[in-house]
Amino acid sequence: MPNDTKTPEGAHITNFIKQRIDADLESGKYAQRRWGGRPGKLDAHKDAPLDPARIRTRFPPEPNGYLHIGHAKSICLNFGLAKEYGGICHMRFDDTNPEKEEQEYVDSIIGAVKWLGFDFGSNDEYLYFASDYFDLMYEFAECLIEHGDAYVDSQSPEEMQRNRGSFQEPGKDSPFRNRAPAENLALFREMRDGRHPDGAHVLRAKIDMASPNINLRDPAIYRIKRATHHRTGDKWCIYPMYTYAHPVEDALENITHSICTLEFEDQRPFYDWVLERLAQHGMLQRPLPQQIEFSRLNMTYTVMSKRFLLKLVQEKYVDGWDDPRMPTLVGARRRGFTPEGFRMFADRIGVSKADNSIDPSVLEDCMREHLNEVAPRRIAVLDPLKLLVTNYPEGKSEECLAPNHPQKPDWGKRSMPFSRELWIEREDFNEEPPKGYFRLFPGNTVRLKYGFVVKCTGCTKDAHGKVIEVMCEYFPDSKSGTPGSDHYKTKGVIHWVSAAQAYEAEVRLYDRLFKAPVPGKATGNMLDDLNPDSLKVIRACLEPSLKEAKAEDRFQFERHGYFVVDESAAGKWITRTVTLRDSWGGQSSRS
Repeated sequence: MPNDTKTPEGAHITNFIKQRIDADLESGKYAQRRWGGRPGKLDAHKDAPLDPARIRTRFPPEPNGYLHIGHAKSICLNFGLAKEYGGICHMRFDDTNPEKEEQEYVDSIIGAVKWLGFDFGSNDEYLYFASDYFDLMYEFAECLIEHGDAYVDSQSPEEMQRNRGSFQEPGKDSPFRNRAPAENLALFREMRDGRHPDGAHVLRAKIDMASPNINLRDPAIYRIKRATHHRTGDKWCIYPMYTYAHPVEDALENITHSICTLEFEDQRPFYDWVLERLAQHGMLQRPLPQQIEFSRLNMTYTVMSKRFLLKLVQEKYVDGWDDPRMPTLVGARRRGFTPEGFRMFADRIGVSKADNSIDPSVLEDCMREHLNEVAPRRIAVLDPLKLLVTNYPEGKSEECLAPNHPQKPDWGKRSMPFSRELWIEREDFNEEPPKGYFRLFPGNTVRLKYGFVVKCTGCTKDAHGKVIEVMCEYFPDSKSGTPGSDHYKTKGVIHWVSAAQAYEAEVRLYDRLFKAPVPGKATGNMLDDLNPDSLKVIRACLEPSLKEAKAEDRFQFERHGYFVVDESAAGKWITRTVTLRDSWGGQSSRS
């Protein structure tokens, strides 16, 4: 990875993060860093060779849920920058909160990152866990205590909150703030040894209770929490706070550019304080990592709150975390979205510090653009109506040839059976057509795509007046691709499949999960804006070759959109990924 400097998609587009990296590389800021081959404190690196990675970034999710579309932006950004600059991106799990973390989420996240096209070394050698550093984090905490930079506070949580102050008023010093380092150290070790109940004490950084930045008012860095950790078991009953663990992890891993979203901007002074103190005390090598913030991805018609997504799953509004309507990456994969489309999307929206909301059509357009290149064409009739070719011999069948991709002749052609009875789309017949309607109606002539020209001769209706069959006659010398077929000129072209050989399958037509750009804005309840038409299940007639399609095979169904084969223990069906054109365009622009 360090030597692979091939420019990724969109890398020519600059942004403020790249400008910062360019300046750091030009100045040689990180050129003298050393790397001992694995994360560690100063002693592990000081006599090691120079770091072969020009930069180091990281993607640090908490293993407490499934990744969503917003994470895809961060993944593409961090791994993409490392690739572009000849660096390394670490895959790190910030597993410092044992109550909410599970191995299921770890496995899902690793799978999602690799599905997007990224790796963390040929043998996952850049896959790390914050829990691997618990011993060092504890050692660093004792170091801070010994140097008077941290103290054990025995106030109740309510007292700490009350004495923290507000944006208008400074905080008040804890009555335990001036405990001697030796007393603090003894108490902290008692906390570690399980001699105090949860909530009895916390370890706090000793900074400034009058700071205008509330995050610097002696923030907690360790708390007592008796909980079994998914990797360390019951070894620890104290756990570091994320705001303390985050900078320590970055420094141990030699991260140069710690890229995170804007909600951490106010935490940057504490990030820098922790690293500076530990470096002063000889624990970390310089230069230290730097935190850079960018705006998180917000998308209209979408909710990415883990809490609300969990509610949708638990209360059965969706069929699990991988429901194709969910904004999770496992859901997007089942929907038929592609890694290439996500990477294109990340390049297209770029990065900035300004909050903004992206319309889902931008992501959908990226998927269309990629799928248009890679998806073979097939014919599907989603709302079947019988077409009887009255002058075609009964029992006869012949093959018509259709290209697998109109812009890729090297993909070859496939065979489609033609017979006396066909399925066509119901919308392709109108007994009393409006002006400008060029498809089938009595007396009109159309071409059956890749097949013959036919002339409509009438229709049959049921007792309720509904058309159940359309009759036509075909012209034997009009078969597409045969000499003389160009003699027939028609304004209408419709698609079809042979009724006898058609593959009947379940097709799931997914749409946006919410019908409002900002779910819940009008009523305060996001559930009120669920789209009742977000899923429609139909039985469709498909060309017979689709019967052999396998899970995750993608196709363009001509005239309809892009579809993917979905398969599970419950069966096999076809899922619509996106329509050929944005069907929400008018509503999105008005919103």
